[in-house]
Formats: sequence, C-alpha cells, structure tokens
Amino acid sequence: MELWQMQAVEIAAKVRAREVSAEEVTRAHLDRLADVNPVLNAVVQQFPEEALEAARAIDARGGDAGPLAGVPVTIKVNVDQEGQATTNGLEAQKNQVADRDSPVVANLRKAGAVIVGRTNTPAFSMRWFTNNRFHGMTLNPRNHGLTPGGSSGGAGSAVASGICAIGHGTDIAGSVRYPAYACGLHGLRPTLGRVPAWNASGPDRYIGAQLMAVSGPLTRSMADMRLAFAAMAAGDSRDPWWTPVPLDLPDVPRRAALCVAPDGMSVEPAVEAALRQAAKALSEAGWTVEEVDCPPLRPAAEINAQLWMAEARSAARLIEAEGDPDAQFVFARMTADSPEMDLPALMTALQRRVTILRDWLAFLGRYPVLICPVSGELPFAQQRDVASAGDFDTIMEAQLTQRALPVLGVPVLAVATGMAGDAPVGVQLVADRFREDVLMAAGAVIEAACGMPQVASV
Repeated sequence: MELWQMQAVEIAAKVRAREVSAEEVTRAHLDRLADVNPVLNAVVQQFPEEALEAARAIDARGGDAGPLAGVPVTIKVNVDQEGQATTNGLEAQKNQVADRDSPVVANLRKAGAVIVGRTNTPAFSMRWFTNNRFHGMTLNPRNHGLTPGGSSGGAGSAVASGICAIGHGTDIAGSVRYPAYACGLHGLRPTLGRVPAWNASGPDRYIGAQLMAVSGPLTRSMADMRLAFAAMAAGDSRDPWWTPVPLDLPDVPRRAALCVAPDGMSVEPAVEAALRQAAKALSEAGWTVEEVDCPPLRPAAEINAQLWMAEARSAARLIEAEGDPDAQFVFARMTADSPEMDLPALMTALQRRVTILRDWLAFLGRYPVLICPVSGELPFAQQRDVASAGDFDTIMEAQLTQRALPVLGVPVLAVATGMAGDAPVGVQLVADRFREDVLMAAGAVIEAACGMPQVASV
C-alpha cells in the first residue's frame, strides 16, 4: 500500500515507531497532490517547502510527535492559517493574510499533523457545490460529473483522492456532511462548542453563525474520525463557546430510531436502501432499531435560513462587487425565500429555536441515535443548483436535513455506505449534545457492515 492510501491511524503509528519518517509521508502526499490536483482542483493554496519543514520538525520530536504524528491534513480556505490568505473563495480577500492560526489549525499542528495544502470552497462558502470565479471548480474524484459537495468540497475531494488523510471542513448548513456524502467519505459536524473557532483576520460573526457554524473532520475511516475529532476538540480560550466536556461519556442504551423521510420529504429508492442497510447493520450488532417519525425539521430549516441570510445580507455589497455569478444567483434565490430579519423577527426565531430544541432533546433521550437521510437524492450533477430556479428549489427540499440540524447544535455524522451505481451514497446519524462518542460507535458498526471507504482512482 502506498503511504497516501493509508489511514491516519496507520501513518501516525508508523511515524511514532520510526518505521517511516514524517518527511517521507509528506513527500508521498505532495507527490499525490501533484499527480491528481491538476485534474481535481481540490487544493488551491500550496506551500510544499513549508509542509516539508513541518514534517522535519515532527521527526525531530521523536516519541513525543503527538497523536497525529506526521499525518497529512488540509485546511479549508475560509479558516485562518498563519501566513496564508483566508480567501473564502473570494478574489476580494486574496490579500487577507492571517497573522496567526485559528484554534482548530493550532490544535491540529499541536497534535503533530502536517498541513499539505488549503482546500477550495464556493464563494462565501454558500453552496453545496464547489466553484468560484477566483479559484475555479473542484471535481469529485469518484465521478467528475457529480458535485464534490460544498462548501467543503475541496476537502472532500482531497481526502477521497489521497491528497490528505484528514480534511478540515466547516458546516453551517451541511458543508462537512454533504461533501462527505458526495465523495463517499465520513464527515462529522460536532456539537456547538466542541471545536474552538475564531478567525482573527476578520470581525466576529453574527449570532446565527455563532450558533450554527462549526469545524469538523472528513475522513476515510471511523478510526481516523476519532483521532481527528479528538485533536480538533482541544480547548482554546479564544473561543468563548468552547465547552470542556469529556470526549467519552457514560454508556447509553443501544437504541436507534430510523426515519426514512423526515417531515414527508421525498427520498430516492437508493437512499432509502442505504438507510435500511444501516439500520440492519445496527440491529444485527445488537441494537434495538425502531422505525418512527422524528420531530419536525422544517421549522428549524426556516430558522437556519433566517439567521444565515441575515449575515449574508450584511455582505450584499461585497457579493455584488465580487461578481461571482453563481454566488449572486444562490444569494438571490435564498434571500427570496427568507424575508429580511428585523429585531422582533430575530427575537422570535431565537425563541422558536428553544422550543424546537426541547422537543428534539426529548426525542434523542429516548433514541440515542437517529438514522436519517443526508439528502433526499443521490449526489447532484455538477452546477445543478444554478441551472434554473426550479432546480435550486428542488435541491433545497432534498437538503432539508442539512439545513435544519445545525439550528439544534447537536452532533451529526455522515457515514458512507458504498456506491449506488456510479454515485456515492450514505446515511446521517444524529445524537444528543456532546455525544459524538455514540455517533462514532454506531458509525463503526455501519462501516464494518458496509465496508470502509477507499481512495478513489481519479
């Protein structure tokens, strides 16, 4: 097996044991990047000499190289990395160079990871597709005709193609979970307050993003997911939302709810088949699985749009000035369905959020894991969302769970289950706050039954 095909847990173990050097691992992944990135355009900021220097420093640390010793990772371009521009897919921010690492980047470095590049995102990180006027379009290594997802589409493409073992992504409306689904990977949206966040290069975000936007990992195995999550979740006082909760909590009953079509959303047969396959895997492993209706999601999706678009509207002039046609189309469609928010509307939305969350926490108290669709459809064709207003609206409906769950602040895990024809497919698991451990335990059962994602041939 080539070094770039290995799991992060394997790489870290070999580097710590001195069976291979971090520099060798980094060179192998940089070579893979050089081979496939000209086709995929997953990584849009490269600094190979800096990566090799970091790898040599890991080798010099010896046995104290950290849990991610020498593991190649990528960072999304909407998060601060010292010495690099936080473009967020925008030409307007090409000179917005960070003078320090964001907490999640600092945590990965402290754990021994080596950053081999920064990954693409749509302009303003505002789509489930990854294309922008400044950096260009990213392709899905498993099927070039399908979206790699968004907004962390570059991260998904990089992990699936072997450019890195762990991809960093962010998620306010599915931006970790959907690229994982589209690229045939696992992706974790952690609990609000689990992974510290802050970009010193820009102003603090509005309340909607503070409540809904998180960083999380994309990986090719559940073992790597545990490793990446533990590293990312280390505390940092620069984020007032960060919460010091142990990563492993007391056992819960092995009980799961299966909801094939939340709120009556339309679900393709291949998606339903994946859901039932996952439920069967848990059942055969000794879990009690009941097919039930989950609490409503549409009211939460409405709140997501209200809060997210309130922040987007504040950047309306920048969206116009950037001149990215896809971003302008998406912004126009999303704001058309979400009236401008005044103070009474904001207060009402936050009030409704608490009521919705109370119902969901009661449900997750009865069922420690919910199995539901990542999307109602298999991964979309490239650029379908900007093909027409009708296509955009169809996609918004298919992405109901992506939009609604961030409002709750609970952890959500996308688990790959294989391929449906020429498209990846998977399922979504939901748990109570700070129960990422429960999600990953259930995810490991499903992975064992369905098979571990492998590197795409590209």
